[in-house]
Parts: sequence; C-alpha cells; structure tokens
Amino acid sequence: MSIAARLVELGIELPPVAAPVAAYVPAVVHGGLVYTSGQLPFVEGALPAVGKVGAEVSAEDAKSYARTCALNALAAAADAAGGIDRIVGVLRVGGFVASADGFTGQPGVINGSSEVLGEIFGDAGRHARAAVGVAELPLGSPVEVEVAFILA
Repeated sequence: MSIAARLVELGIELPPVAAPVAAYVPAVVHGGLVYTSGQLPFVEGALPAVGKVGAEVSAEDAKSYARTCALNALAAAADAAGGIDRIVGVLRVGGFVASADGFTGQPGVINGSSEVLGEIFGDAGRHARAAVGVAELPLGSPVEVEVAFILA
C-alpha cells in the first residue's frame, strides 16, 4: 500500500508546509534521505498552546502537539522530496520539549511523534530517537520535532 493510500485509510490529511520562522528551509534532500528542520505544532499557522510542559501545558496535550509536529515534518519532507510516495520510512526523530523544572516525561511526550509515524509507515516507521528537555523553544512552543526520512 502506498503512503498516500495509508494516510487516507487512517483519515490523516497532511497540513500545508509551515512557513519558516527564521533563515532556513523546511526540509532538504541529501542522498537517500530527506531531513526536516525542527517543526513546531502549527495548526493553520498558529501554535495551539505556548508554555512549558509540566506547568502551563500538560504532558497529554504536549504528546498531541508532538503528533502534529511529526505530521508537519512529513508534509515538509513530502514537498521537498517531490511527493509523499517517495518517502518509504523513518530513520531518526529528534524531539525537544520545553520543560518545567522537575519535568522528566520527555520520552512520553515525543511518543506522540513516534506513534503516528509508526501508524503511517508500519515497521519502516521504527526509528532511532532523542527526546530532550530544554528551557525554551521558538515562539514559546511546548514541543519541536525534527525527522530524517528514508527515500525510495
């Protein structure tokens, strides 16, 4: 089954590629990979929440935002690669969580990204990963995710 067909089956519609908030491009193709820049959980051009996870933002909401980040990354990768069906798997996910003092649930938050990529790509969605707590993220976002996708 193609990735486009799998997205339809799952009822997932990829968002438009988010405009960069600084001096970079959303994704770059190199060799057999497409690397995305860090993606924020933009929905229709706006962040659904700002603040730190474990304080203003719950871990459950942040996990949902990490899912959105992964879909934004997939949209950017598909655009750079020349189509969604050129992408056949996931190599690595890097997740950043703006964390309140004492918050240690970063892996659970970034599972929002990992789980949706697994749903979409199946075994080819299994990937290496980092889930890191940080003091601040751009625009006050609670999460940011970057992904390296494998091309056909």
